[in-house]
Amino acid sequence: MPRHVVLVDPYSEAAEYANAFRARGVEPVAVLSNPAPLKSYLHGWKPDAFFATHFHDGDFAKLSRIVRGYDPVAIIPGNEHAVRLVDALIEELAPGTGNVPELSAARRDKWPMVQAVAKAGIPHLRTFAAATEEEAADWLRETGLEGQALVLKPRCSGGTDGVHKVEAGEDWRLPFRQLLGSVNMFDLTNDSILIQEFASGTEFVVDTYSVNGELGLVAVVQYSKSTRGNRIGVYDAEDYLHPGDPLVGVLGAYTREVARAVGVRTGCTHTEIMLTDRGPRLIEIAARLDGGCAQQATRLATGDSQIDRAVRHHLDSAFVPGFEIAQPTRVAWLSAANSGTMSNAEVLDAMRELASFQKLGCRYPNGSRVPKTEDLFTTLGWVLLSTPDQDVLDQDTKRVREIEAKVVIDPLGR
Repeated sequence: MPRHVVLVDPYSEAAEYANAFRARGVEPVAVLSNPAPLKSYLHGWKPDAFFATHFHDGDFAKLSRIVRGYDPVAIIPGNEHAVRLVDALIEELAPGTGNVPELSAARRDKWPMVQAVAKAGIPHLRTFAAATEEEAADWLRETGLEGQALVLKPRCSGGTDGVHKVEAGEDWRLPFRQLLGSVNMFDLTNDSILIQEFASGTEFVVDTYSVNGELGLVAVVQYSKSTRGNRIGVYDAEDYLHPGDPLVGVLGAYTREVARAVGVRTGCTHTEIMLTDRGPRLIEIAARLDGGCAQQATRLATGDSQIDRAVRHHLDSAFVPGFEIAQPTRVAWLSAANSGTMSNAEVLDAMRELASFQKLGCRYPNGSRVPKTEDLFTTLGWVLLSTPDQDVLDQDTKRVREIEAKVVIDPLGR
């Protein structure tokens, strides 16, 4: 009889779990946590990659029976939206083998997440979840943050969906009103908004894979990001730190504390941290793999990835505590300065001639509507560069920006 792995919401790069397990003789089964695929992820939904697909219609007992029938080697979340359902399924079918069930909300909702970190005594950013303008105004006044720079964002979304920066002295009420009651990328209504003091510094990502409470570092990445108006989530590039870099020790230790505080025992985490002049401060921790092109990039940079570790954990009982750097690797994100119609997508093909070129991701052919880049989900695309020569990598990055500048997006659609 074939063995199976259950992948919950395996959209976009999470679908690579399917290929990795199938290469080891394990058939992947998809479970979507909604009655239909999420609209925001339709471009990344690949049903043909799976042995079978099941939809959660709200009947947890029925879904549990279906999943139990596969006797899966593992139940794995593909994104944030899957985290709580995966926690519930593991606790129902294999109690005690997953993450701490009582802290499930802290691994999904940014408000209980911050509360769990605060309870553990871990340095964190002052944060509050407000359901009304009056609640928000009272909290800002009580904390002395009135008139200071702030970040507003949904509690249960992902990526940089809905993240707004309010500059010092600006009115926070307009973005608050825009977010409150809106529907986020997971088709959830934002019925309260997270308000957080703005943290100035350098942003890093720490990707990990844990086995039975032991946390192993998979990669530590430094982000370069831009601010466009009141949107702060415009990605420019990401680079992989060497394990000997002193920052890796600082960020790794902080991540271990945060992961413990929110009850992570097994599986992937993707933790975003701002390194401020006061030390590391949590932006958020997600109990799932790093998305986008991160798994491909990490394999090039380190020779390993979170997906690879998950397969070896569940099939070989393997645990890896750290990582090495195989060669310099960079993801350069591409931006659209305005919305409109793509008219010369072919200019991006010049990137394929670069010495360090590995892969180009752009889903906008000529004639398609392109959104103005304001966050991770409205990026024009990305190019993955990797080479043993750092100088070549830097030169190729400059060339990427020159090519990117030639992109024409007609704002009038002509």
